[in-house]
Amino acid sequence: MVRAGGTPAQVTNTVAMNTILTLQDVAAARAFYARGYWRSDTLYMLLRAWAEKTPDRFALRDTNARLTFCEALEWVDAVAQDLHDCGVRAGDRVSIWLPSRIESALVFLACSRMGYVCNTSLHRDHTCREIVALLERAGSMAFFAQPGYGADALKNDIFSLVGGLPKLKKFYRVDPLSSAASDRDVPIRFSGLTCVAASTLPFSADPDRIMYLAYTSGTTGQPKGVMHSDNTILANSRAMVKDWNFDQNTIVYSFSPLSHNIGIVGLAVAIAAGGEFVVHTPLDAPRMFDRVVETGATFLLGVPTHGLDLLAEVRRRGMSTLGQVKAFEIGGSPVPPALVRGMFEIGVTTQNAYGMTENHSFQYTRPDDSADTIASTCGRPADGMEIKLWRENNQNEEVPQGEVGELGVRGASLMLGYFGDQANTEASFNRHGWFMTGDLARLHMDGNLEIAGRKKDLIIRGGHNIYPVRIEDFTMRHKAVAKAAAFPVSDERLGERVCLAVIARPNEAIAPMELLTHLNDHGLSKYEMPEFFIEMESFPLTASGKVLKRRLVEMVAQGLLKPQPVRWQG
Repeated sequence: MVRAGGTPAQVTNTVAMNTILTLQDVAAARAFYARGYWRSDTLYMLLRAWAEKTPDRFALRDTNARLTFCEALEWVDAVAQDLHDCGVRAGDRVSIWLPSRIESALVFLACSRMGYVCNTSLHRDHTCREIVALLERAGSMAFFAQPGYGADALKNDIFSLVGGLPKLKKFYRVDPLSSAASDRDVPIRFSGLTCVAASTLPFSADPDRIMYLAYTSGTTGQPKGVMHSDNTILANSRAMVKDWNFDQNTIVYSFSPLSHNIGIVGLAVAIAAGGEFVVHTPLDAPRMFDRVVETGATFLLGVPTHGLDLLAEVRRRGMSTLGQVKAFEIGGSPVPPALVRGMFEIGVTTQNAYGMTENHSFQYTRPDDSADTIASTCGRPADGMEIKLWRENNQNEEVPQGEVGELGVRGASLMLGYFGDQANTEASFNRHGWFMTGDLARLHMDGNLEIAGRKKDLIIRGGHNIYPVRIEDFTMRHKAVAKAAAFPVSDERLGERVCLAVIARPNEAIAPMELLTHLNDHGLSKYEMPEFFIEMESFPLTASGKVLKRRLVEMVAQGLLKPQPVRWQG
């Protein structure tokens, strides 16, 4: 493509050495290519192809900006050129700490263009010091951030802390979004970076390089860097486009931020289909329903909380449709049957999806599935993915049809390992080469998968992962606490909330609000704060002496335990 005033960029003729150790297997790659799961395009090359074919169609949108494919390509090239000029090269890591907004998508696609590795998974509930630690661990060469963002933004300034990072070549300030602006009125807000002449830099045509690094803490709270290539991302997106009949008229709206994998899935689906990707920014939260309608969104991605809130708003307004929405991918926690039925009533088909950062939304229901199937299962694997169930206490032994087992996965959308972490990479697979998810499931005779429970000790509140071990660790530092257990309490809207159970030391008293203050002082973010509290004399224990949290959950559900609601006001 040649733009005014520029010359065409070329595919790079130089093959940059891949210095990142991965699980890439030549035989498996050949098989994926032969079956069409993997192809020769990168995400950037698809963006470029759409810009040549339909330059004036819209590609990206948020509260402050709306870009055509041609405009998006120009901005991606500008970001890539600036990163290159400051010394970033193929294989180097570029990190983003931003609320969900167009700029994140542009940086991500610039990394695809140049063979950089983009780390988007720096979340709003991280503290500045946690961010610095993750940047150092990733060896980040460039960093994009917004002033005043993050869990401790009122106490610390991230830009004053990153200067000492040995590998960091440049950090970029991204100005906050404007609540007064409307689509196309405000330019892209990279401070000091403009979109001027077209870049003639050669671009990478290798879709098998690592280009996406997403830190996920699993169940332990210790960050693991999941590595993906353009192909492992697009294998999932292309399958979804095919199964759900998406095309250039599809407008994908993601409630999940681009710091989460569901947001990246949405972006890749839109690019694969040639449609538009709408970013749900923090400014859109108070008017979520209206924003969905005014953007003309046809496919939504989010968690059950989003669906329940939208459905309630449809009913409150006495409406019969949710704008132009026809499908809604819901993941992150179990999908309430009432939500599936309610969406059907307003013409929206729910896609009950299961996945992880390690394998994207690889398991999902199809448009022609019944309401019962959608409500009770997460459907079948996408093309190119396989599943198998293994004994919970023996990951190398399969379970018979119909029995509950730990879910194992393999295929074209599977990650290429954990960054710099041989031990966790090895430990995540069984001897037969299946990635073990840590989730328990049952396979129905019709091939649909039912998630039976989480083997992982994890609480998911509104799609946000909360790690009990972190809460318990901070709680145990209180002088009055002898034992602590954080566990989930079921919630219709958010899926789960955190309940903190404690046992006091002899002759000590524990005041709930004092304990929340203690947790805050030790660094627990407001998003992780317990919302229920109960003091107990003893915990139910397993034979080995571990707290039986499953029993605590049951006791609350049965009314045998009655935790008191608490709320952190800080």
